[in-house]
Amino acid sequence: MRGVKMWLWIVATLVMIAIIAAATWAWTPDRSRAELEAKYLSDPADMIEIAGTRLHLRDSGAAKSGRTVILLHGLGSHLQTWDGWANILDDEFRVVCFDFPGAALSPPDSTGRYDDERASELLLGIMDHLGVENASIIGNSVGGRIAWKFASQHGERVEKLVLISPDGYASPGFAYGKPPEVPFIMSAMKYALPKSMLRTNLEIAYGDETRLSDATMDRYHDLMLAPGNRQALLDRMKQTVLQNPEPFLKKITAPVLLLWGEEDRMIPVTNAQDYLAVLPDARLVTLPDLGHVPFEEAPTESIKPVLDFLQ
Repeated sequence: MRGVKMWLWIVATLVMIAIIAAATWAWTPDRSRAELEAKYLSDPADMIEIAGTRLHLRDSGAAKSGRTVILLHGLGSHLQTWDGWANILDDEFRVVCFDFPGAALSPPDSTGRYDDERASELLLGIMDHLGVENASIIGNSVGGRIAWKFASQHGERVEKLVLISPDGYASPGFAYGKPPEVPFIMSAMKYALPKSMLRTNLEIAYGDETRLSDATMDRYHDLMLAPGNRQALLDRMKQTVLQNPEPFLKKITAPVLLLWGEEDRMIPVTNAQDYLAVLPDARLVTLPDLGHVPFEEAPTESIKPVLDFLQ
């Protein structure tokens, strides 16, 4: 009997050691903002205040004059995701990109709001701050939803619209008129976000996951660990209330380019037909072998139809 008790004690001890080891491996504290800014902030002047909150914004290209392009990133992303395109667009356009509040180097929104109306308010504030009367707006995923909603409400400020795998139509877990049920287990990412776990999620966004470089992976992981960002991501998801897109899309007067990776596993290319059926002036270009973030996966290849459209 004593031997059984000893065996149980050994098993219990090993289990406890395994739990502690797993928790230690998974535990992922915030990185200091000073450390992240030293690594990813090009110029302190890129931190500005818009509508009462701090934003990280880059304004570059074409001597900051002439036609302007504004780039809107998706959920959990950051302005550097556009670097491949921005370096090409800089030759002909003024290029503006920024981190939404609570993403990368932009601190959480001082208002605590992360809904689409707040995003439109910030976008309008940025344009006014920079003296941009109108611009072509490019948005990916959630950034695409913000872009088409902004264009429907502020058509006079939008020259052209590029929607890359845009979000907006109802899907499993996302019904119109009510916030989604965010699984409680997702709250755990505030405390545990191993790089390997994040990689698994990011690989889904690529048509060819081998194109997700270690440098890109490191950047995503670093910027997700900025103070308050993980809570802000959860808040943004909880505050997302989808509305039927069709009344908004029908109001858009700007020409629209729909750009979709044929291997998109997050928002399938078949969704493009919903947009084409409603938008007054839209065309679709699909990209073979590419996924949800073609501008990051294959920037030189994927930007060609965008340049043709903008020019």
